[in-house]
Amino acid sequence: MYYADNTIIFHDGKFVKAKDATTDLYSQTLHYGYGAFEGIRSYRTINGVKIFKAHEHFARLQRSCELVGIPFNYSTEELTQLSYQVLEKNNLRDAYIRPLVYCAPNMTLSAPTGVSVMIAAWEWGKYHGHQSLKVCVSSFQRPNPKSVKMEAKVCGHYVNSIMATNEAKQRGFDEALMLDMNGFVAEGPGANFFFEKDGVLYTPPLGNILPGITRQTVFEICREMDLPVVEKFFRPEELFEADSAFFCGTAAEVVAIESIEGQLFSKPWKQSMGAVVQEAYKCIVLDKSYSYVIV
Repeated sequence: MYYADNTIIFHDGKFVKAKDATTDLYSQTLHYGYGAFEGIRSYRTINGVKIFKAHEHFARLQRSCELVGIPFNYSTEELTQLSYQVLEKNNLRDAYIRPLVYCAPNMTLSAPTGVSVMIAAWEWGKYHGHQSLKVCVSSFQRPNPKSVKMEAKVCGHYVNSIMATNEAKQRGFDEALMLDMNGFVAEGPGANFFFEKDGVLYTPPLGNILPGITRQTVFEICREMDLPVVEKFFRPEELFEADSAFFCGTAAEVVAIESIEGQLFSKPWKQSMGAVVQEAYKCIVLDKSYSYVIV
């Protein structure tokens, strides 16, 4: 699914076939989840192939490494150019790009002795497809921000996400909604969360969530379109009186939520503020004007 015989990746200064790339089984990343990564998308736009917000993604990758003490020697410009080369070598346009910084062999709980950098890309549709999601409130909380660096996109953090998603699917739902340590809504396992109530969008503040780049794009869209959006803490009970809701993230893009714990939202998705944001987001990533989108 992710690579074929001729797929090319960037790995430690060289372009190599994915099937021939190797790593050490004693890597700190493999054993302890001590690594950092990004998820980035490229699009076939009216102006050619564009990586959406490459600088922001690679700046966050650099910041993630800094926060957890992983050496990182590439500039955002270098990684951006390398990513375009990976796309070109694999003849990819609409693609998902995965940079990974992983650590050298080290069985101790100390700073890494060295790191490797990998950039891969593959064709990948919207993570949740195009259907509206049936979401449950997870029994798994987001980690306490005093125990981990929540603003860092670190490999090991996603065990928490996998457990939440698996629990949701076992219960017959499409995805989970996770709370923070105080019982406030935080985010999805791999996406940020917004809900609409009385003409205003609400979303959790930073601190207990990943500062999503798509989340920031939603704020930019709302500012341009004069859509009111408020950051605040709220409990899941408030969502049962909400008008609509959506997840957003690079992999998911902007995806509608149909229900929370089986309770449908009162407003049809096509009439929601989320649908307006969704359409504007599609236009932005394709380098199109979204001035025609009517609020």
